[in-house]
Amino acid sequence: MPAQNLMALAAVIQRDRDALLARWRELVRELPSAKHLDTPTLNDHIPVLLDELATAFRTVTDETIPEALLAGSPPIHGQQRYHDGYDIVEVVAEYNILRGCIHDLAEGNGISLIGKPFHILNRVFDESIGLAVQTFATNQALEVQRRREEYLAFVAHDLRTPLNAISLAAGVLDLKLRGRPDAADTDRMIKTLHRNVRSLESLVEKVLNENVSLETESGVKLERRVVDVWPLVEGLIHDLNPVAATASTRLVNAAPEDLTAFADAGLLRRVFQNLIANAITYTPRGEVTIDAHELRDGGVECRVTDNGAGIPADRLDKVFDKLETDPDKVGGLGLGLAIVKTFVEAHGGEVMVESVVGVGSTFRFTLPGRPRPADPLVA
Repeated sequence: MPAQNLMALAAVIQRDRDALLARWRELVRELPSAKHLDTPTLNDHIPVLLDELATAFRTVTDETIPEALLAGSPPIHGQQRYHDGYDIVEVVAEYNILRGCIHDLAEGNGISLIGKPFHILNRVFDESIGLAVQTFATNQALEVQRRREEYLAFVAHDLRTPLNAISLAAGVLDLKLRGRPDAADTDRMIKTLHRNVRSLESLVEKVLNENVSLETESGVKLERRVVDVWPLVEGLIHDLNPVAATASTRLVNAAPEDLTAFADAGLLRRVFQNLIANAITYTPRGEVTIDAHELRDGGVECRVTDNGAGIPADRLDKVFDKLETDPDKVGGLGLGLAIVKTFVEAHGGEVMVESVVGVGSTFRFTLPGRPRPADPLVA
């Protein structure tokens, strides 16, 4: 009788395979992450798993059950479900839903699952669940690690500009203070400053070199508040003037003094810093203007305009890509404008560029306005 039940169950699973899958999909679509998946994506490897299960029922001995499982399918399923946006509970749930559907199918056909059938069914499903969950959890851990390393790379990249400014400012101080009565002490302090800046630059480069192959994906946590734009830009110009001075580039703050933006102040500062530093690089003996204005919907548009070298037309649609660098510039890692895009889009804004070779470039980005409180209900 047990052997007959096994063979009968294998036959029923294959005969009613489509109806079984349809019932399973109906129940699985109640899971939040499965609601909007199309049928091929939802099925994934489940039809193959049913074939494997039918083979396992026909193969009565325990020793051959692992051989009946196609080794790659459950891990591949776990990886797919991670990309589908499932949580780990949903990964387990869809297998257990299928297990329940097979129980109902057997009962509806008068087939007993007591004994050997029950043992084989649970062994196949438990092994599949274990492999799929392991792969899902591994992908989840790798994503957390990737985002941490990516954020570290972003921070390290943004440190290069202020470090360069500190180093240049120390050089100016050295020249101005040299020859004074206390020159020995001053010289010693400035040398210590240069030495520590070089150490920090070395650490920054090490972080960047180790993380240069990372892709950019926004996982940015925002702390929005009302930010005064003019003082923020003015502070950045003051900090970046030593860098601009080496290229004889003039920085102009044309932002209205009464303009505010609803944004994360730290991230907004880094967006401006990257755009201004980028403009300085391509505008020797030129001018970089930073301005902004309020939009009709209450948002803000900010612009960084230069009269520098400009960008060739065939590169305009690539400048914000990850790891995209200017082939004529040595030392760039292609993170600066990718950071700008990531942080602006994290705010729900857009970033754009207009440029003409030999004329200059304008980088524009928008920031949505502050959400308005809901209108009170009218009785």
